[in-house]
Amino acid sequence: MKPHSDQPALTAGAPVDQAKAAMVMIHGRGGNAADILSLHAAFGVPDVAYRAPQAAENSWYPLSFLSPIRKNEPGLSSALWVIGRIVDSLVADGIAHERIMLLGFSQGACLALEFAARHPRRYGAVFGLSGGLIGPDASDWKHHGSLAETPVFLGCSDIDFHIPKTRVQESSELFRRLGASVTERLYPGMPHTINQDEVDFTIATMQQVIGAGE
Repeated sequence: MKPHSDQPALTAGAPVDQAKAAMVMIHGRGGNAADILSLHAAFGVPDVAYRAPQAAENSWYPLSFLSPIRKNEPGLSSALWVIGRIVDSLVADGIAHERIMLLGFSQGACLALEFAARHPRRYGAVFGLSGGLIGPDASDWKHHGSLAETPVFLGCSDIDFHIPKTRVQESSELFRRLGASVTERLYPGMPHTINQDEVDFTIATMQQVIGAGE
């Protein structure tokens, strides 16, 4: 059962056959694909093909990302399948994995990070904006492989009601063990949102990915 399999994926930016890189953008709970896709205008980076999948009923899985994984099925597996399908389609269209970036906010950030940890390889970058790896206990994580110096960014408030800062820190450590180049930023007192520093960091990293592909 794949509850998200019949949902659309919105597109923006450069045509994929002219793009130098691509970004998969994953919305949060209660948001939608158009919301997260609108960020591409703030990035203002040319030559990027954007893809933003839509969750069924605007939620990728029903409970907190800290809940037992089985209680978030089949939504969680379906969401990860959707991301994988988009990544595979971009590769089939000529965008190499090392020029594909994953970005998500909140529930979408958890999914972007989880997908990269479960499918480690060199990506263009992974941006987890107010999120962390999924599951109730970090000691149970059994991710293996190498992200081969993929830039991984985790940005979050230090008092986020949904995302404990300890989970951000645990996620950063796991990505370091997987060989990623990790940047972690905890913002004092920030609400559950995306701030300008995160946007600026994302833009700078995107420009590096574009430059590396030239």
